[in-house]
Amino acid sequence: MAGANPTLRRRQLATRLRELRKVAGLSIEEAANRLECSPAKISRIETAHRGVIPRDVRDLCHIYGVGQADAEALMTMAREARRPGWWQQYEDLDLDPYIGLEGEASSITMYETTTIPSLLQTEDYAREVIRGCLPRIKQEVLEERVDARLKRQRLLMQSEPPQCAVLLDESVLHRHVGGRAVMGAALERVVELSALAHVTVQVIPFTVGAHIGFDSMFIMLEFPDNMVPDTVYVESLMGDFYLEKPRELERFREVITHLRAVALDQPGSVALIGEMSRTYAV
Repeated sequence: MAGANPTLRRRQLATRLRELRKVAGLSIEEAANRLECSPAKISRIETAHRGVIPRDVRDLCHIYGVGQADAEALMTMAREARRPGWWQQYEDLDLDPYIGLEGEASSITMYETTTIPSLLQTEDYAREVIRGCLPRIKQEVLEERVDARLKRQRLLMQSEPPQCAVLLDESVLHRHVGGRAVMGAALERVVELSALAHVTVQVIPFTVGAHIGFDSMFIMLEFPDNMVPDTVYVESLMGDFYLEKPRELERFREVITHLRAVALDQPGSVALIGEMSRTYAV
C-alpha cells in the first residue's frame, strides 16, 4: 500500500469494509447491532463520511470473519487514514477531502465559467480571486490560502502527473481579475501549461450560445484504484458536493463529451487565449 494519502486510505477502507459486510451477508443494521453502535455510524464509515478507529476495524473484521493478516492490513489502513494531510496545516483551509482526492487522481477534468481553474492560476491571479470571493478575509489567511493553492499546483509538474483536461467558457478570458497586468500574465500562464503533454485546454466560444454546461461549473476526478470511486466535485455557496453514484457520473460524462464537441480544438483555443492575453498588455 504505497503512498499513504489519508483521504484515499479512508475511501479505500470504506469500500473494503462495505464489501466485506456484503460478503458476510449482513445488513447495515445487523452489523451495527453486533458492533453495538448505530446504523448511521456503519453507513458513514462505509461512505467515508466518518473516520474509523483501528479498534472498530478489528471488531468489524471479527464480525465479518476476516483472517488475522487481512485484519492487520485493514487496521494499518485505518491508522494511515487518521494521519493529517499536508493541507491540514492550514487551519482556515476547508478543502478536505478535495485536496487529498485531487492529489491522487489519474485524470482531472475541470470546467469553469468564471475564473481560470486553481491548478493553472498565477500567484497574483489566485490572490485576487480569493480576495474577490472573500472581501473581508484577513491578510494572513489570504496568504495561507494562496500558498496552499501554489502547493497544489506542484502535481502538474511531478514525475507522473495526472491527465488534465481544462474546459473554459470564453467569459473566463474577458473577466478582468486583478487588472490588466495580472490578467495578461494569468492567460500567458495558461498558454504555457497547455504545452505540457498531459494538459489540454479548450475554450467554449460565445458563439456557441446557451449549452448543456451553461450554469454548472465542476471538476471530475478519476482514479486508477477501483476501491476509490470516480468523483465529481461541485463547489457552491450552499456547500461542497461530492457526486459518486454511477448515474451521476454518467450524466457528467455526457456533459463533458458535449462540451468538448462544441469547444474550439486545442490549437484554436490556445490561439484565442494568446490573442486575449495580448489585449491586456500594458
